[in-house]
Amino acid sequence: MTTDGFLNLNKPAGMTSHDCVGRVRRLLKLKRVGHGGTLDPAVTGVLPIALGKATRLLQYLQHNKAYRGTIRFGLTTATDDLEGEIIHSRPVPELSLEKVQAALPNFLGKIEQFPPSFSAVQVGGKRLYELARKGETVEVAARNVEVFRLEILDWRPGDFPELDLSIACGAGTYIRAIARDLGAVLNTGATLACLTRTESSGFSIEESLSFEELELQLQEDKFCPILPSAVLGHLGAIVLSPEYTKRWFQGQRLPIPETPIGEEEESSHNPIPQPPYPLQVYDRDGKFLGIGQVANSETSTILSPQIVL
Repeated sequence: MTTDGFLNLNKPAGMTSHDCVGRVRRLLKLKRVGHGGTLDPAVTGVLPIALGKATRLLQYLQHNKAYRGTIRFGLTTATDDLEGEIIHSRPVPELSLEKVQAALPNFLGKIEQFPPSFSAVQVGGKRLYELARKGETVEVAARNVEVFRLEILDWRPGDFPELDLSIACGAGTYIRAIARDLGAVLNTGATLACLTRTESSGFSIEESLSFEELELQLQEDKFCPILPSAVLGHLGAIVLSPEYTKRWFQGQRLPIPETPIGEEEESSHNPIPQPPYPLQVYDRDGKFLGIGQVANSETSTILSPQIVL
């Protein structure tokens, strides 16, 4: 069994992403294991895990993510979720779903967002959570993030109403910050009560494996890593001739057609972007060879090896 590929892990609550990597490393008896997209310990759901040589491909995974979360109103905490110290608590039974619906468009599209005080963002070489634990307050610049979808799943009125949301967003978006800022807009305060990542880097929660399921597959010798080609479909691809395949493994730069597709392939539905850009590389037998970068030289279009597997 090859162990080069990806694992779509359904992360349990109470473990850091680093803990998950360590446990996968022990279960598979692998040294080279990495993850794509850190999850807070309390958050569950999709955590992409790269195995063996695939750890070199993490930088090429898709960045968009999706979540299912619960926001609790009338409550603010130091961490913007239920893991932190309660700063303010006030019943808000008057809050209605209509008011929440009217406020949600403020958080759609490209928005500015201040990261939570307890987050992994670095300031002066220090993580914000490290400074926050010491009681140090630092100014952090707002970050531009993008939210593609905010869909209401459920609403539970009461003294501390709760809203269930489905959220699709770009890289770097903090759902805790959306909860905090939504509470501020409504003058009620709010915090994130729970969160599950349902999609990340092309992986979905429906196809994820828990640690228990992974262990069972390993015991039954049924575990098979996800191939790179299954998660790199957002990149274009090129098929090399036998001669070019040999030169690829020698690390040579290869002149290619301006529209770099397989010699026997057509690409009409995926427009080729302007150079430079990364490209999947395959041989004629369909074997994944790595990632190349396409760039224009003075006389031709060149494919340069970036990751050779």
